[in-house]
Amino acid sequence: MHAPRPNVNIRPATCEDLADIIALFASDTVGGHGDTTDGDAFPDYLAAFEHILATPTETLYVAILDDAVVGTFQTTMLRTLVGRGSSSMMIEAVQTREDMCGRGIGEAMMRFAVGEAQRLGLSKVQLTSNGKRKDAHRFYERVGFEPSHLGFKIRLK
Repeated sequence: MHAPRPNVNIRPATCEDLADIIALFASDTVGGHGDTTDGDAFPDYLAAFEHILATPTETLYVAILDDAVVGTFQTTMLRTLVGRGSSSMMIEAVQTREDMCGRGIGEAMMRFAVGEAQRLGLSKVQLTSNGKRKDAHRFYERVGFEPSHLGFKIRLK
């Protein structure tokens, strides 16, 4: 028998959520992004958040449970000439509070994102995941994503 799914509210992030979102990223030991709750870094996060807010094709979301931020993800809408001008949603920066893993938060976030893509008439939803995150890969497949491409990066900083 599965545990009951929590009543998670997903909404666009506000500036008041920023400290909680940063804490989610800073607690990630696998990603290696160098995120920190050090106050000296806050202006960098604030500038990025303001850029996201000002970009109509990007949205940063939070998952709220019992008035607390328990997860986050960001979406970006892409339009390409490939596929006769297809449009898609890219999901990035998916993070669930560690003590909330396995409680349906991630599933609620992914279902919300896919629902938004369907509502907007997009042709696909895609995401990338760190190669070390085997549990996350199994999760993404369980909620309907199929592994289809191999990603590559060049780190510039």
